Amino acid sequence: MSYMTINNRRVEFTNEKNVLSVIRKSGIDLPTFCYHSELSTYGACRMCVVEDDRGKIFASCSEVPRDGMVIYTNTPRLQHHRKMIIELLLAAHCRDCTTCAKNGVCTLQKLSRQLGITEVRFENNKKQLPMDTTSDCIIRDPNKCILCGDCVRTCDEIQGLGVLDFVFRGSKMQVTPAFNKDLAQTDCVGCGQCRAVCPTGAISIKQDVEPVWKALSDKNIRVVAQIAPAVRVAAGDKFGIKKGENTIGRLAAALRRIGFDEVYDTNFGADLTVMEESKEFLERLESGEKLPLFTSCCPAWVKFCEEKYPEFKDNLSTCKSPQEMFGALLKEEARMNKDKDARRTMVVSIMPCTAKKAEIKRPEHFTDGEQDIEYVLTTTEITRMIQAAGIDLAQLQPEALDMPFGLASGAGAIFGVTGGVTEAVLRRLVNSNRTEDLEAISFTGIRGVDGIKEATVTLNGRELKIAVVNGLHSAEEVLDKMKTGEVHYDFVEVMACKRGCIAGGGQPVPIGPRTKKARLEGIYKIDRMAQIKLSNENPIVSTVYDGILKGKEHKLLHTR
Repeated sequence: MSYMTINNRRVEFTNEKNVLSVIRKSGIDLPTFCYHSELSTYGACRMCVVEDDRGKIFASCSEVPRDGMVIYTNTPRLQHHRKMIIELLLAAHCRDCTTCAKNGVCTLQKLSRQLGITEVRFENNKKQLPMDTTSDCIIRDPNKCILCGDCVRTCDEIQGLGVLDFVFRGSKMQVTPAFNKDLAQTDCVGCGQCRAVCPTGAISIKQDVEPVWKALSDKNIRVVAQIAPAVRVAAGDKFGIKKGENTIGRLAAALRRIGFDEVYDTNFGADLTVMEESKEFLERLESGEKLPLFTSCCPAWVKFCEEKYPEFKDNLSTCKSPQEMFGALLKEEARMNKDKDARRTMVVSIMPCTAKKAEIKRPEHFTDGEQDIEYVLTTTEITRMIQAAGIDLAQLQPEALDMPFGLASGAGAIFGVTGGVTEAVLRRLVNSNRTEDLEAISFTGIRGVDGIKEATVTLNGRELKIAVVNGLHSAEEVLDKMKTGEVHYDFVEVMACKRGCIAGGGQPVPIGPRTKKARLEGIYKIDRMAQIKLSNENPIVSTVYDGILKGKEHKLLHTR
């Protein structure tokens, strides 16, 4: 066991990779802008500097801990140093804080208050740069960038895209796509992971709140909401609710209070996806064609595959994502019942994902010329709408979802985490709700947060090889090996975001290790508490197939 002395207190450490980790382990939350444990160490912001017993100042994030080290984290020199950094950042920063999308959750704002910055002595001579609003998913405002590099490393190291990078030098340095292209002209897939790590408002969610407010006040529009599984374990973060707690009942109550006519669960759409995808998988196994089958629930992954690996396009499942299946179903129901309700039906999805905003505009998600889903609101957007209405989610009594689509299985709920789609499909194929059989599936190796997980299962005497991937850089690794014939799979699940939708680009931030763990456990708890474990045992699913969907399954639930 090794020890170091931090602020005159002895602290033991084992395998921490840097001094910063040891300091935080000791209970001191040293400020940082550019440090994320899952990214490479950059050491640019210098906020985490410490001083040793010889008066040397160094960045704790890039220093390896050594036995016997003596360091101080808050000396007068360090206080002066950090205040000067913040003041210089503010001097070259857009300070329209009250109207900024990151107001209240901005790290620069938080540290300015924490360090007691009451004035900025330096004039801002920085040239105002145009905002990039071309993406359907996110907005980039270079005037709020502090050059921490978090977005650059996330896009490169986690997603393998490298859309953003540094250009120019010195005071003219910027973070921008190559050749100063708009995001819409790049390989950006809209995953929003750059937004999730951005400490300021330099990258924010493209807002769709205003048109939804307008529709909610229009008596001629029936506004229907569907809530994704990962939303319910994250929405409570903004209302003091325990992290990872299931808030679906409270969300249903809140949405009705702000004007939504009906509130449903996207888990029902996930049940439909399980039914269709498992059927498609069996058909491909029988024919031996277009294997492996790639899941198609994640729009960022679908776009990545289409643009970077077009040779695998036919391996993508033809199934629509759960939100799109549900949207098409709701619109078809409205068309069938137009004599009973003449109002125009508008479907609004509440999603953890920014890429879903682009998915709804793809041509295959229009039925008979009508868009299946009009708007996607992220978790962050809907929590702000609830707050704007003066509603405290924590104080609301939970309410039930609407019928007839208010019932879903536990298999639909686990779509919110990496490996969930695979587990749900395997449950359907094994077709057993016995506890030991469900546990056997969960212990195949498909659960967990590793970037690439592999499993082998036996189905009807045939051995199936499965890969579960999260993070597009990991997807790139798997696809490259498949191209060379190094590996072979029968079924591959890919989610663009690390850990899956619980850490999607539209979720409330910051998303630290404890928050991610709580959300993941929250999703699995929903499944454990669900009375229905298999999608095919959902009685409403059978009713829908015999009714609204009869003869229209492929038209409404598939893309081609």
